[in-house]
Amino acid sequence: AVRFTLVSRVKVEPELASYPGQTVNLRCAFPDPTGIQLTMVTWIYEPKDGERMNIAVFHPSYGPNYPESQMKGRVTFKPSQPELSSPSIEISDVRMTDEGRYVCEYATYPDGNEQGITQLVMLAKPVNSATTVAEVAGTKPVVVARCVSRDGRPAAKIRWVTTAKGNWTETSKTGADNTVTVTSEYRLAPTPTDNAKDLTCLVNHRTQLKDESLPLKLAIRYPPMVEIEGYDNNWYLGRTNVGLLCKANANPVPHTVQWTTMTGQLPDTVLPNEKELKVLKVDNSVNTTFVCEVKNSIGTTREQITIHVRGELHPDLSKLHFSLSCTIGAYIF
Repeated sequence: AVRFTLVSRVKVEPELASYPGQTVNLRCAFPDPTGIQLTMVTWIYEPKDGERMNIAVFHPSYGPNYPESQMKGRVTFKPSQPELSSPSIEISDVRMTDEGRYVCEYATYPDGNEQGITQLVMLAKPVNSATTVAEVAGTKPVVVARCVSRDGRPAAKIRWVTTAKGNWTETSKTGADNTVTVTSEYRLAPTPTDNAKDLTCLVNHRTQLKDESLPLKLAIRYPPMVEIEGYDNNWYLGRTNVGLLCKANANPVPHTVQWTTMTGQLPDTVLPNEKELKVLKVDNSVNTTFVCEVKNSIGTTREQITIHVRGELHPDLSKLHFSLSCTIGAYIF
């Protein structure tokens, strides 16, 4: 049985980190064997998933031995004929699949077995990317952005920073080479006001000095939102230089803006020019309801405004006109 003590007499490094292709030195020592006899030492590899295996054994009478394992041919004692009190090993050309726990286990007399454990962490710098997903405004949550940290080790940690009211989910997939690809998807029920909002993916990884920041702008598509401006409720007969403006907020940009009336054709005294409708001179034919129809690839929106043509100047303006006439007349006399 393995002897567990509050303070292990077997001294190892708790953790080592390495990139693929490098050589790692796993140190082990039993510096104070007072009162006991060190019989032999065994290095054991414990993968995260799978069975433990002996990878190196040293006995003072029989020398070093390397059982069949995935490290055979790459693992050696250093020095090749070690002292029993310091049986460090070296693994060359380390691979992503070498990650795991390495146990330096002593057989002692009369105290039984004692061990020290080193965790080998394999490192692979991920490739990070982020993209938006153009979605139509709606009431159901959908994926509007995706951030991927590809082929890293250990797995990256991803978070999002934005004023948008959404949340995110994360999935990870381990490849054949033991690297991990992490995918984070940001979801919300998109509204037109979410379009062009800033959204940043932050990727944290052990191989990076700081979080990698990947800024995005949300791309929310929606049909035109239309309003008509320009009518001041004082279009009187004979008035000139007035008109209407059809303002549309849409994504994508509208491809058609069309003016009509509720009865169909436009009066002869108006001149349409895309979003503008210029009234050359106000007459009774302008006493109608104008309709602005705006289209984009998402949908069509119609907005209307009813014009009430006055027979004369607005009463307040008529009084001003009369007052000015009297003043001028008095001045002449």
